[in-house]
Amino acid sequence: MSDSYCVFGNPVAHSKSPAIHRRFAAAAGQAMTYEAICAPLDAFAASVRAFIEGGGRGANVTVPFKEEAFRLCQRLSQRAERAGAVNTLIFNDHEIVGDNTDGAGLVRDITHNLGFALAGKRILLLGAGGAARGVIKPLLDASPERLFIANRSPEKAVALAASFVDLAAVGDGLRPSINGGKMAEITGKCFDLVINATSASLAGVSLPLPEAIFSPASLAYDMMYGKGETLFLQQARRQGASRCADGLGMLVEQAAEAFALWRGVVPESAPVLAELRSQLAA
Repeated sequence: MSDSYCVFGNPVAHSKSPAIHRRFAAAAGQAMTYEAICAPLDAFAASVRAFIEGGGRGANVTVPFKEEAFRLCQRLSQRAERAGAVNTLIFNDHEIVGDNTDGAGLVRDITHNLGFALAGKRILLLGAGGAARGVIKPLLDASPERLFIANRSPEKAVALAASFVDLAAVGDGLRPSINGGKMAEITGKCFDLVINATSASLAGVSLPLPEAIFSPASLAYDMMYGKGETLFLQQARRQGASRCADGLGMLVEQAAEAFALWRGVVPESAPVLAELRSQLAA
């Protein structure tokens, strides 16, 4: 008997999660199935319960259900609580446990796959929505020098930064500082890592990035991915970013983190990432 897992979303037919987890399972010798389920927009909870009743052991959650999944859980991991959203569900003993592996996936991709150390770095996070919130704690845990959240609506960035201030510096200088504000506030400032957590690339619009925000060794990272460079990465390269990376590695690494939570086995992510990268390039 194989254990059943799935990803819930709407739409979800485009999801690469089934292919990723099936490859993980085959390589790790795990007896499991994984499918994509398009949950009705007004019946996410019912879809989850039906999957559990059918023997489901766990699930991933993608847009637009991450916040609803958060509310559905009886128990939450610390990182899910801080993110205010859940992308991984674990079903056991009549209990729904929620976790969020997005931030861990991002940090793993940046530090391991890209070989970019975060300790002591100046980080700029663009956007103040759910995608940004989900990665702030893991980024701060990596001990950067400072993290600035820039957003078109500065009040959202300020509020988001304030909600994580307990994890940042409190005057001792031993922990990173965190602040937020409008895009114009980063004029004249330089960052080692600039992360796009907005939907700008998906919408095909450019961000109002001031010139000279990239240092000679800066990494520009877009959580979005697709064929070729995203619009944000093209813009970053023109403005002097020496390294550019999209979010495909984050997708694979957050999936690997979820797989480890479910199966107790850390899968080998590099071959899967290489295969997906090759498919995108074809």
